[in-house]
Amino acid sequence: MSNNPSSPPATHDAEVIVVGAGPVGLTTGCALRHHGIDCLILEERTEVQATSRANNLWARPQELLAGIGLRDALAARAYPIRLVNFFMNGTPTTPIPIDEVASPYPQVLYSGQDVIETTLIGAFADRGGRMARGRKVVAVAQDEDGVTVTLRRGEDGPEETLRGRYLVAADGARSTVRPLLGLDFEPVRFEGRMNRQVDARLSWRRSLEPDQLWFFYYERGFCGVMPVWGGYHRLFFLGDDAGVPDRDPTLAEIQALAREVTGDETLTLTDPQWLTHSRFQYGVSPAYARGRIFLAGDAGHLSLPIGGQGMNAGLHDAVEIAWRLAMTLRGEAAPVVLDSYDAERGGEHARLSGQQAKGFRRTVYRGPVTDAALGLAAKAVPGLGALLQGTDDLQQLAVRYPDSPLNEDHLGGLAHPLQRGPTPGDRAPEAEVTQAGETTSLFRLLTNPDGVTTGWTLLCFDGRSATSSPSLRAAIEAVAPWRCVRPRLVLAGPSIEAGTVPVLSDLDGKAHGAYGLEGQPAVLLVRPDGHIAFRDAADRPDRLDAYCRRVFGPRI
Repeated sequence: MSNNPSSPPATHDAEVIVVGAGPVGLTTGCALRHHGIDCLILEERTEVQATSRANNLWARPQELLAGIGLRDALAARAYPIRLVNFFMNGTPTTPIPIDEVASPYPQVLYSGQDVIETTLIGAFADRGGRMARGRKVVAVAQDEDGVTVTLRRGEDGPEETLRGRYLVAADGARSTVRPLLGLDFEPVRFEGRMNRQVDARLSWRRSLEPDQLWFFYYERGFCGVMPVWGGYHRLFFLGDDAGVPDRDPTLAEIQALAREVTGDETLTLTDPQWLTHSRFQYGVSPAYARGRIFLAGDAGHLSLPIGGQGMNAGLHDAVEIAWRLAMTLRGEAAPVVLDSYDAERGGEHARLSGQQAKGFRRTVYRGPVTDAALGLAAKAVPGLGALLQGTDDLQQLAVRYPDSPLNEDHLGGLAHPLQRGPTPGDRAPEAEVTQAGETTSLFRLLTNPDGVTTGWTLLCFDGRSATSSPSLRAAIEAVAPWRCVRPRLVLAGPSIEAGTVPVLSDLDGKAHGAYGLEGQPAVLLVRPDGHIAFRDAADRPDRLDAYCRRVFGPRI
């Protein structure tokens, strides 16, 4: 955690007010406290979410959660998944090992929203966060110095006002804040389809070990079987609603359908925790920010139930807005840092929404001709299930911000036509390096560098050049005025010393290869969220200095 804790000015009740205590609001609060920022969470519900609802964590969100010290606590109460099984009209396709991705956290974690919320509430309290339940926001107003929130206690209780420097609305799909900002949208609806779902104890002829998932494509429908924390399983059925009662299903109805779809006449469901039904719509807010107010999670989008992407996308929002607010409140950032949240996350949600809609149509609007073609493809396409769900990146590792106002690239374009490797906006790839004779992870050295929670990491690659030392030292000197920038030397050639700057040995070229920098002394700036922001040749410290002035403000 930062050594610079903050407290609100006397005229404000909190530096940041977060509306909503679901997983996204709680993660936002925990992230702000991780950065030492005073935070107050307001929640209309008086109790914790009682049902499992959103229940999985993919690799990239786990990386982000690890960076703010939350991942391990959530993983301790979750099941790691290693394999996904797919069936097309009763025919098995090639199982997909889901954990074969380049991340420290390759296995998707399955738990339950109730468990996730309880864990995050404990973490928020341990970090000194404040929460007020039973408060419904009825109005917001902002000025150049802060945001005033009008709220009501209970249905008919008295109104009161609170004031914060900034406000993050994480109050779900039925957000009260979003329409107050003029950011509401008309959702697109899918007709003729319904989801029926149960969380219950499962007995069947397949494995009950909570380390794999099953998906069944059946005539005019799609079924999933997955673990829920505490020895339960979730079964859902997305399908044609013709002849289906418009109500929550009974346990007997779900069990009969499950036996038919899975081909297991012994399948038995008992002790149901949650029986529900729903229809489908999706949409994205036209913007994710209005002045000092920001949207996060379902407050800014309606997500489709394809690949469990909704909550995970919201966790990106939580981490992304927290480090930006922290830097801004500390005076470490120029306005472009906070402004970039809307451009990046709004654009990503629009992309994800289109991707999900495409996958949803493939999944639940199939006909006999499509099924016949897919039946043939099932014998030859290992990624059939991912293809149908609209993406081969359910793990969200490919989330990138190519048009971010924080990006600056001097190694691409016509001047460097053969330059490969990740570019600004991309997630910085993982790589194995050696420090003081011990093998370590580059990721570990990017997260909270030198204990600075909002630290940006300057990776200085020597390109295996014996003459790179003066240029790399000049680059390190160029960023010295900005304390949030923490340099690291990545050396594939002769050893270099630059004061107390950590030296990472890369004689085997694993890091240079991952970043496409063999034979090219270069510097890269990596943001607190692990995305690359700046890339240039090592011999241009003037451009690095100019970038820092633009993003962090004048030299201190």
